[in-house]
Amino acid sequence: MRETFWQLVRFGIAGGLATLCYAMVYSPLAAFKITSEQVANICGYLVAMGSGYVLHSRWSFRGHGADAKSSMPKFFAVSLVSFALNTFWVWLLTDDAMLAGAWWWPLVPIVLVTPLVTFALNRLWVFA
Repeated sequence: MRETFWQLVRFGIAGGLATLCYAMVYSPLAAFKITSEQVANICGYLVAMGSGYVLHSRWSFRGHGADAKSSMPKFFAVSLVSFALNTFWVWLLTDDAMLAGAWWWPLVPIVLVTPLVTFALNRLWVFA
């Protein structure tokens, strides 16, 4: 239980940094209407996926089980789940046919919900 707690803390820090990378790419692209929110989401995802893999494989789940080579395809699969969730949030909260909210609305569930799902998948499957 103690190991899981500290792993969750490390995941939160590393995931927070990856999410910050996402937000630093997504926010200006969407806020200044350089591109659509969905294209900004894709750009943010690509940056967060790369930084997230390095941080999680080398620090969050270090010594948890799987080595980096065997975990990479699974991590990519989980990152696609994360991308799908984030795409859903962007669509639901900003699309004119849905809630038509501000560009920043999706950042709330992207920061609060998506990380919990990815932690569970990474802990139980990717780095198990």
